[in-house]
Amino acid sequence: MSEDRSSNGHRSWLEKITQAFVHEPKNRQELLELLREAHQNNLLDSEALSIVEGAIQVADLQVRDIMVPRSQVISIRATQSAEEFLPAIIEAAHSRYPVVGETLDDVVGILLAKDLLPLILKPDLANFNVRDMLRPATFVPESKRLNVLLKEFRANHNHMAVVIDEYGGVAGLVTIEDVLEQIVGDIEDEHDVEEDSYIKPLPSGDFLIKALTPIENFNECFHSAFSDDEFDTVGGLVMNAFGHLPKRNEITEIGAFRFRILNADSRRIHLLRLTPLER
Repeated sequence: MSEDRSSNGHRSWLEKITQAFVHEPKNRQELLELLREAHQNNLLDSEALSIVEGAIQVADLQVRDIMVPRSQVISIRATQSAEEFLPAIIEAAHSRYPVVGETLDDVVGILLAKDLLPLILKPDLANFNVRDMLRPATFVPESKRLNVLLKEFRANHNHMAVVIDEYGGVAGLVTIEDVLEQIVGDIEDEHDVEEDSYIKPLPSGDFLIKALTPIENFNECFHSAFSDDEFDTVGGLVMNAFGHLPKRNEITEIGAFRFRILNADSRRIHLLRLTPLER
């Protein structure tokens, strides 16, 4: 009798082990489906699922997918005086700026805003030269994978890189925050607007849009003319364009706008990144 119990117990454990290997994901898509199933079974909350999905999918993205494009880069000329460039720094409120020579393609270094603090104690700026404060610039190609870039940022203790196109010209900028936001979602700081705001402008010229933004508010902000007869919110409009419940980092274009999904769960969209398209 005890031998039968032992035999049955042995088989049950073998079955469990076998099932574990049978259900082991064989590729990234199967792994994501397994994680989403865990979320549906309340083993992972929405935020944890979103972070894990972002960490897995970041390897599919390249620098060109998230960089601040050349046309929106705020730079400082190496020949400018402090009086000339400080107003732009104060208005932009960034922590780092590329410093350029004759053109934007001639990046001579990176200026950290915090390095300017000693100027408060030096009222005489006649002998100031911004070149004396520059940090070395890091250059990366548009095609670099984000997971590789993140490793390099961490290894070299860099927070910003200048993005170079195939001809050696400056295509844009990318920061470690841009990469991390693809994993954990929007990282808000003291310069971001209030939590109850539906639409948040970004320094890049893009916008963060809450999916619950009423279409009427969206139209008023962007001078668009989307109908709210069928859908009340931007999330409903975007979901209709996809034709399915989209996952993180999926992209669709509606009219003069490109929408990227930043945060969504198995039931609805939460947060979008909007890029106005030049038509």
